[in-house]
Amino acid sequence: MPELGKLCVRDPASVLPGGFWGAVAVWVEKPQVLNKRLCGSCVEGEWEEDAVQRLLSGLSGPGGDDEVLARVRGYEGGGVLRSIIPKANPHYPSTETRRELLLRDVSGNAVTFLPLEEASQGHFQVKKNNIYQIRLEHVEDDEWSLSLFTLYAEGWESDGVIYPKISWMKNELLSRLAKWSTEDKRSDFKSTLSLIAVDKYSKLYQSLKEKYRDMVKVWPEVTDPEKFVYEDVAIATYLLVLWEEERSQRQSTEKQSFVDLGCGNGLLVHILSNEGHPGRGIDVRRRKIWDMYGSRTILEESAITPSDNSLFPDTDWIIGNHSDELTPWLPVIAARSSYSCRFFVLPCCFFTFYGKYNRKSSKKTQYREYLDFVTEVGTRCGFVMEEDCLRIPSTKRVCLIGKSRSYSPAEEPQADAQRAQYISSHSADSVTSQAASETSTHHTDSATGDVNPDRITNCSRTEHGDWISGFQPRDKVEKIRNCVSLPRDFIDKVVLQVARLLLCPDPGEKDDLSKDGAERSWNRGRSLPLWEVAKVLDKETLQRLKNECGGLQTLLRNNHQVFLVSKSLVSIRDWSKESRTSTDKHKTEAKRKLSANTLKTRICWFYVNHSDGCPRPTAHCPYAHGAEELRPCPLPKKHKTALHLTS
Repeated sequence: MPELGKLCVRDPASVLPGGFWGAVAVWVEKPQVLNKRLCGSCVEGEWEEDAVQRLLSGLSGPGGDDEVLARVRGYEGGGVLRSIIPKANPHYPSTETRRELLLRDVSGNAVTFLPLEEASQGHFQVKKNNIYQIRLEHVEDDEWSLSLFTLYAEGWESDGVIYPKISWMKNELLSRLAKWSTEDKRSDFKSTLSLIAVDKYSKLYQSLKEKYRDMVKVWPEVTDPEKFVYEDVAIATYLLVLWEEERSQRQSTEKQSFVDLGCGNGLLVHILSNEGHPGRGIDVRRRKIWDMYGSRTILEESAITPSDNSLFPDTDWIIGNHSDELTPWLPVIAARSSYSCRFFVLPCCFFTFYGKYNRKSSKKTQYREYLDFVTEVGTRCGFVMEEDCLRIPSTKRVCLIGKSRSYSPAEEPQADAQRAQYISSHSADSVTSQAASETSTHHTDSATGDVNPDRITNCSRTEHGDWISGFQPRDKVEKIRNCVSLPRDFIDKVVLQVARLLLCPDPGEKDDLSKDGAERSWNRGRSLPLWEVAKVLDKETLQRLKNECGGLQTLLRNNHQVFLVSKSLVSIRDWSKESRTSTDKHKTEAKRKLSANTLKTRICWFYVNHSDGCPRPTAHCPYAHGAEELRPCPLPKKHKTALHLTS
């Protein structure tokens, strides 16, 4: 039988065949990256050569690929057993965990996958119809080929989940392996869910998702309910599985208690409490949704300041889910609460003990560098630090966990002195308080430049029990910093300045945008990267934008009518080319006629400012082309009463 698929691969960087085995490792260890119906896989262990040979001795019969069969039966060496875990979904026909035996022929650059069926307890037989092999061969110079073979192609049994169709194997799997083989796939982060059982996570996540999905329908906050509900369900699932495995290791049946510092909307607290874990959430600002939870969900409106008054000696776990300025303090609070207290933190915004975190190295991403900083804090606080990556709809998905200590209970006084010394050493890095820097200087040994623990005062404890002076928790009233509160004249000035830059081929030539009546094609201008656009703005303007979340990019995105911002490039939006995203995808915005009842409450920016006017005819533009088209807006309707959840 000929090979089912073959792709040519160019290797100018000379990473093959090593890159091939790296690509295979991704498919073996993280198959969910490509097959979205899988939750993951688990490598269970090695099979010795004798056990592999006993299994292969049963491989025979007509209809197979003789070459593949010969290669498999002639295999020498051990194998690797892995479990493939599908997502727990009632719509998928196959939801049971399946096993495969992997045979790696390193010298021949081939890997064979033998699907196994458990005939009896601990005894397996090969599912012959679904055996497949991936092979790398050198053609010449930097040219290689990647091929897919199967033993019984005509009898391939696809269940659409663990065993996709042959066409998918040829088109998707083979092409992705070819791409990965010549890429640098090294990552600064661990695989997702590396510290817990993936199969338990998959089943529990599906159960909790069904249980709490109605929260999306009654979400009263301005945030995206789809993102926040399912993200908190995923975080809760992770913690519940982690805690279940911890109880099993400790041979305990009592469910862990917790405190969520900076709990925000409180949904994570609500889920964990409903699942039987005693706990509470604390946040500086009350949310609307708090009133929708039952009495079982305990939420407190209070500011947390790192101090002796913010300890939780009777709590098993301290949680920091996007806890902002409290993030580096989570290990300290947990360590000082009690020797048995553990912590889970999901860092998001970058803070040190004293203020914003300043990047120190260009060799790492800021995110990786900050995670290393929080890991260092946990280690200095005496925790054995662990790291994992969650499956949540967020770019900040790495969590840090401190489950055990690196010292004995008898060493607690010395350990706490080391914590105080470490915190004090960081006061010199503070850019928010000169006093903090001066305090650190007074605690420095003049001979060595190191911090002298015998001279630590303010940075270990103040007279009020605070651990540092000048700590500022977030404001009780959240400031709106998405550029919408900026003065209108300031926004208009920046918009016009950026538009002139984009519409002028040469920034040095005259940039008059007033209408001149000339008949020519509509000027779409040019695209420029954000950093180049920022160069034309004065320092005062840039500083004002820097104080807003997202800065210049947010302001330009807010002015959606004028600008298109994509992949850090800014351009003038050409509405004559904009396609609809609704049912009629082929009809352009310019050809879509507006309803006669459409209100035009604002003057069209292009009509006033662009030298060629608006690219859309008056009948197709939702903005007024002249004062005579302006129509007042009627009074807004009264808001409907929000629904409440039953407890």
